[in-house]
Amino acid sequence: MSKPDLTRARWRKSSRSNGEQACVELAALTDLTAVRDSKNPAGGALALDPATWQAFRSAIRNGDVDAPRA
Repeated sequence: MSKPDLTRARWRKSSRSNGEQACVELAALTDLTAVRDSKNPAGGALALDPATWQAFRSAIRNGDVDAPRA
């Protein structure tokens, strides 16, 4: 898979950030959803196709993802 062009992506902070420093930003593209760390926007992004994005969201909602807490 080639690296997606995110130069024109419109990033938005997660609604769950509550103004905190530790949050993620999302960009909805035509065929991908990109996720990045708001503290390090130049550090790269995770780009997921629609099916993988939905599976990832479902796993988070169901508590199936063991994510570190800030």
